[in-house]
Amino acid sequence: MPMTEKHNAEEPLADSPQLSEPTGALDNSRTNPIADVWNNATMSLMRLLPVDRVAQTVVNWFSVSDDRVAEILETVRAELPTTQALLIGKPQAGKSSIVRGLTGVSAQIVGQGFRPHTQHTERYAYPSNDLPLLIFTDTVGLGDVKQDTETIIQELIGDLQQESRGARVLILTVKINDFAIDTLRQIAQQLRQRYPDIPCLLVVTCLHEVYPPGTEDHPVYPPDYEELNRAFAAIQQAFAGLYDRAVSIDFTLEEDGYTPVFYGLEALRDSLADLLPEAEARAIYQLLDNEAGNQIGNLYRDVGRRYILAFSIMAAALAAVPLPFATMPVLTALQVSMVGLLGKLYGQTLTPSQAGGVVSAIAGGFLAQAVGRELVKFLPVFGSAIAASWAAAYTLALGEGACVYFGDLMGGKKPDPKQIQSVMKEAFKSAQERFRGIKS
Repeated sequence: MPMTEKHNAEEPLADSPQLSEPTGALDNSRTNPIADVWNNATMSLMRLLPVDRVAQTVVNWFSVSDDRVAEILETVRAELPTTQALLIGKPQAGKSSIVRGLTGVSAQIVGQGFRPHTQHTERYAYPSNDLPLLIFTDTVGLGDVKQDTETIIQELIGDLQQESRGARVLILTVKINDFAIDTLRQIAQQLRQRYPDIPCLLVVTCLHEVYPPGTEDHPVYPPDYEELNRAFAAIQQAFAGLYDRAVSIDFTLEEDGYTPVFYGLEALRDSLADLLPEAEARAIYQLLDNEAGNQIGNLYRDVGRRYILAFSIMAAALAAVPLPFATMPVLTALQVSMVGLLGKLYGQTLTPSQAGGVVSAIAGGFLAQAVGRELVKFLPVFGSAIAASWAAAYTLALGEGACVYFGDLMGGKKPDPKQIQSVMKEAFKSAQERFRGIKS
């Protein structure tokens, strides 16, 4: 339903609760003497700038046109630490499971997210096409005798010939008990010869299919079964010289009964990160932070948090890049895109302008409270660079607030500004600790 049916996105939710002084959660002056000077300065600023004026300034920050958002995002895309992963393997070899493991997104959403790219490939961008941190290209039709292998190879070569600012990696997926791999090896050989500088990761999947009879669950990783070790070694030998790292995994569905569901995920993450530049590797590690997988019993919030985490990482990465306008406009564009994506998840289709209205509605009161501390640097007069850790924490808090907002709308309730502010404050406090090590 249109957002305007239940709430005018261009107007604030209600008068937001205000604090007479900054919250203690943001105070680190006890351990950092420099913070004493900073805090005294910001307190002086707050006496000069009443909270209601700050709140109005915050609302004005989000009054951006659709064209301006598109312009900013175009520049932002060029700076993102994006990894393009080309998945090469037969159907049922676990390629989609790798996407699920690396993104934390459900099988249904991953399946819906892939779109035709060429005749023999499909593409899925995470968290969104506008702002991708991970781009997966999946080969279609490998192993089908009706398909022309040479045509598939030429399509892949043509795709790799396109210029790319991000990192690229080939991921060969092979089932542990599949030795009909001539076609896959032929493709790997030609791609390796043509692009020797693109790293290749050999991923052997479906380990449980060769577990000893009577084995009901995964052993401690890595598994040490004779038949499995023999099969893994044979596959490695078959692809000798065609890959840089090899790893074995078993990503299943919950109903399969194996725990953990993503068995070997840490090994996959480490192997993949070893092949990527520092920025892209760091993004992979942050995306797979264990905290992101905490279950809260709400499907929408669980999925939403995966998207929120991705946008928080983007905010941190871009705040550390000396862009000409790496200030509120960039952060605003990221957040407008994030809120639009979250709205779609909750069944609300928003234009960028409407998403910006939602952001201003739920963020104004929060920023008016928080501006008494380091967030005061968002004001242009105090400098153009936003600390990476603060940009990430604020973006994560805003995403949590947006989930509450859209969740209320989905349930037919009027969004409660006090509840939203409370959720954002708590999320911001915990996010500060989480992103404290990020430096701009």
